[in-house]
Amino acid sequence: MIGIDIGGANTKIVCEDEVIIRYCPLWKESPITEMLSEFDGDAAVVMSGELADCFYSKAEGVSFIVNAVLDVLPEAQFYGTDGRFHTKAVPELAAANWLASADLLREQYADSVLVDFGSTTTDIIPLSPFDELLGHTDLTRLRKGHLIYCGMLRTPVASLLRSVIIDEEETPLSTEYFASAGDAHLVLGHITPGEYTVPTPDGKEVTRDLSLARLARSVCADLDEIGEAGAVTIALAFWKAERSLIEESLKRIGKRPLLAGGIGSRLLRSTLGGTDLFDEIGHFADALPAYAVREVAERNGI
Repeated sequence: MIGIDIGGANTKIVCEDEVIIRYCPLWKESPITEMLSEFDGDAAVVMSGELADCFYSKAEGVSFIVNAVLDVLPEAQFYGTDGRFHTKAVPELAAANWLASADLLREQYADSVLVDFGSTTTDIIPLSPFDELLGHTDLTRLRKGHLIYCGMLRTPVASLLRSVIIDEEETPLSTEYFASAGDAHLVLGHITPGEYTVPTPDGKEVTRDLSLARLARSVCADLDEIGEAGAVTIALAFWKAERSLIEESLKRIGKRPLLAGGIGSRLLRSTLGGTDLFDEIGHFADALPAYAVREVAERNGI
């Protein structure tokens, strides 16, 4: 059995001991069926890509994803926010990937809070009581502080920062999409160029120098106008803003042991402490929902 997590930007597949992460932006009509055609047999699937704005509604997105998967994997089953598996499109399939992770981890780490720091979003999930997690949508989770729209790669820097202090002057940021979280985290050494797996804002290569230039452009400057120190200041301010959002959500939940997952798990562990899932389940932590839905399906005899 394979596990599949279809997001709006990335599709993650766990096949035996392999983790496959592919940039597959649904709003650009990426061919899910063709991408999955190399696989066969049983599949357990979760999704969050139904929110992509190429769909008129989440229901339309769910139906599109389900049909695309079933075209090539007709025995696939889909995990929903009701904690059950389904064989056809139902509303409960929308954004259930986080719940699959909680379902897998809830017994071994019952007292913990899972923080899945991904490329686009951060999920804050108290793992118990599990029944209280059932039925939540993106909207209700946003309201509770359990879903934060910031991540390691795709978040626009200007979405979290209004201004920074450069050369002792408050400097507003342009709201253009000039720099992303990937640029900030690359410059700060939190990720390698190989881990910057999404297109850059300007479509250019992934190098530290070009990331510094993109960060400088966010204050309408060339790099030689603010220097490397100025660009690093922007990166540091962005990471501080991200970290503050995560810490505020954790405060709302209350003190619990922290379980860090996602591509940002090592950064979270070094910053906030707790247990890094990478140390527990290895590279599967980078594609946690895809791994989790496969394991939950097998546990349930699917």
